[in-house]
Amino acid sequence: MPETLSHAEAQLRFNELTLPCPKDLTLAALLAAQGVQATQVATAVNGEFIPCTQREATVLQPGDTVLTFQAIVGG
Repeated sequence: MPETLSHAEAQLRFNELTLPCPKDLTLAALLAAQGVQATQVATAVNGEFIPCTQREATVLQPGDTVLTFQAIVGG
């Protein structure tokens, strides 16, 4: 019978780190907690680009993989 994830198992990947994934953690809150200057990076969750405008509404789940990367703008 499947059991609810324990606190120790409720984790996500953030770049190269494994971190706890508390309930209702948003992408914006994770970035702030990790000291990331959110305006300086682009983000993806499980390989899907998440625009800055959607970070506050993006609730992370245990097992998610979050990547930050330098946005490249050219012309």
